[in-house]
Amino acid sequence: MKFEFNGTTVRYANGGRDHNPDEPAVVLIHGAGMNRTVWQMQTRFLAHHGFRVAAIDLPGHGGTDGPAMDSIPELGGWVADVVDALDLGPAHLVGHSMGTYIGIEAAVQRPEMVASLVLIGTASAMPVHPELLDAAANNVPHASNLMSSWSFGAEAHIGRHATPGMWSIGASRALLDTSRPDSLGIDMAASNAYGTSLDAAAKITCPVTFVLGSLDKMTPMKRAKDLIAALSCEPSVVVVDGAGHMIMIEAPDDTRRAIFNALQRV
Repeated sequence: MKFEFNGTTVRYANGGRDHNPDEPAVVLIHGAGMNRTVWQMQTRFLAHHGFRVAAIDLPGHGGTDGPAMDSIPELGGWVADVVDALDLGPAHLVGHSMGTYIGIEAAVQRPEMVASLVLIGTASAMPVHPELLDAAANNVPHASNLMSSWSFGAEAHIGRHATPGMWSIGASRALLDTSRPDSLGIDMAASNAYGTSLDAAAKITCPVTFVLGSLDKMTPMKRAKDLIAALSCEPSVVVVDGAGHMIMIEAPDDTRRAIFNALQRV
């Protein structure tokens, strides 16, 4: 699906089902260098279980016009405006990695547009190794190899994809390798520079659920503790055993269940 927004084309996936205005909305936000397809194992399920779904491509990613935005707060405002433009508000925002920060910013800037947050693979800070920052800006194939290796847990390195014949790490490399020039580097720099997650979290007024991978090397569980503690409300925390950073791909059933249960509680 696509629509025109502020003179640009925005692409999103609706799970194969037209929006029913009587149903609550779920907007899924991908991480650095990715696009809407990382949610393919969740979008259809949610769309056929009582939700309007929009897994969006951020600016400069997938089918959405560029350029990529270099600021997390700017991206948060953009997502909130897209929710408004699609008449989905208040929507449940589900973010992964960089997308969790974008969701947090959207909830702070436009609380009337956000019903709840589901934060998957997140931490109070996401510092990026200098080698990865340089590779993301200048050598995307090298960056994709590094990211794909670090992002997946041990089981994903030997197969275990939910779809027979598919290899998660290979698919991740292909997705990153075909990302638009500069987008990955811009995303990584934006995540690295975002230093106000705790201040923003303290201002959140909606329900929050964390979904964390026990083997996450990119955003280890211990680094989410400060973010959890910064909230004024008591969040739900779901730990997916054996999963790395790419939880929605490594453990699609657990991720669907965690998202669905979080939405049912609101």
